[in-house]
Amino acid sequence: MTLRTPFSVVILAAGKGTRMRSKLHKVLHRVAGHPMLLHLLDTVDALGATRRVVVVGDGREQVEAALKGRDVAVAVQEPQRGTAHAVQQARDALAGFDGHVLILYGDTPFVEATTLEAMLERLDGVGEPAAVVLASTPQDPAHYGRIIRVDGDVIHKMVEYKDATDEERAVRLCNSGMMAVRSADLWRWLDLVGNDNAAGEYYLPDVVMIAAREGGTSRVIETEAWQTRGINSRAELAVAEREWQRRRRVAAMVEGASLTDPDSVWFAFDTIIAQDVTVEPHVVFGPGVTIAEGARIRGFSHIEGAKIGVGAEVGPFARLRPGTELGEGSKIGNFVEVKKAAFGPGAKANHLSYIGDATVGAKANIGAGTITCNYDGFGKYQTAIGAGAFIGSNSALVAPVIIGDGAIIGAGSVITKDVAPDALGVTRAEQRGIAGWAAKFRARKAIK
Repeated sequence: MTLRTPFSVVILAAGKGTRMRSKLHKVLHRVAGHPMLLHLLDTVDALGATRRVVVVGDGREQVEAALKGRDVAVAVQEPQRGTAHAVQQARDALAGFDGHVLILYGDTPFVEATTLEAMLERLDGVGEPAAVVLASTPQDPAHYGRIIRVDGDVIHKMVEYKDATDEERAVRLCNSGMMAVRSADLWRWLDLVGNDNAAGEYYLPDVVMIAAREGGTSRVIETEAWQTRGINSRAELAVAEREWQRRRRVAAMVEGASLTDPDSVWFAFDTIIAQDVTVEPHVVFGPGVTIAEGARIRGFSHIEGAKIGVGAEVGPFARLRPGTELGEGSKIGNFVEVKKAAFGPGAKANHLSYIGDATVGAKANIGAGTITCNYDGFGKYQTAIGAGAFIGSNSALVAPVIIGDGAIIGAGSVITKDVAPDALGVTRAEQRGIAGWAAKFRARKAIK
């Protein structure tokens, strides 16, 4: 997206998060397998911010570790004296920046890029507002601050719930806390914010009233309540997860996938699912899954870090772990676990097997109960199964080992050496039959 004026982002993540009751920092709790803060930063990255600043406080080490490798500056708020005070801590990181500043919250992760773009565009729009504030009308306004507006989108007053009158609390338009403002104005206004309020804190919304005293007019943009939902407790985290999943399921079906029981399918933040994919009930996708056209994911399967090819079938009751790649038309059946293994086109493991650290050639068939013995307690080793090979049931392939193209492994074999193409590999002991042994055995036991 291209915006007329450069913009930077300040994300507030300094709160203690006591209501979450966790040793993990509040903004690092996950929704759809992704920390809240990183959900928000992904959105910001899509918009193309000039600079990104995260304001931290309690638990800063955890947040800084999560930000490692990202082009993000960190500012520290210590002690925590309110949202206006928090934004002030970003001043040095934004020194020399001339443009718009978006102020966001690490525990409010689902605001969309189009909404943020609309805020920035409105700041450049008719009348050039002093500030643009994002609001919503949730079903339960609870203890959110209220916005009193006049003449459509003009902000007459913003007030925190603790300081609001009964009449003001009856207003349902709630302040999200998110704001767009010009950097040239922001720092001056922040210096004028006081703390004469019920909490004795320096509130960011006060800059709107300071701007008004200077003759400036601020505007409000309203969006859906889910975009402004803050997450402060385990219960609110669960609600956010449910709402995110609901929207993602709808999006998947709109894009051409079939979910036979949508409410029982759980996506990750980065699941990619193509047209004409069918997903049966009770399927869970962890991060890093890509599913190509026409694939079928059968019920009660768990898939993470896997690439599933065109027309492939998985499950029911299958587990695909990171590094799994399934070729076109391949099949992983019930109670099969696959880890860091590539299956060629048409290859099959239909029942009760573990295939790890392996390559499986095109149209190879792996019998029930087969395992690749890939770990000796110290290292992991590779198994290579050639195209068209047939692995008999209840076989153990002790890596490192190569099964050649077209080779056959006899059922019940423990294979420790390479098997040549088109050869038979078998380690089964010769079967013996001793006449009358069973009857004598039972007789001896009966005497005791």
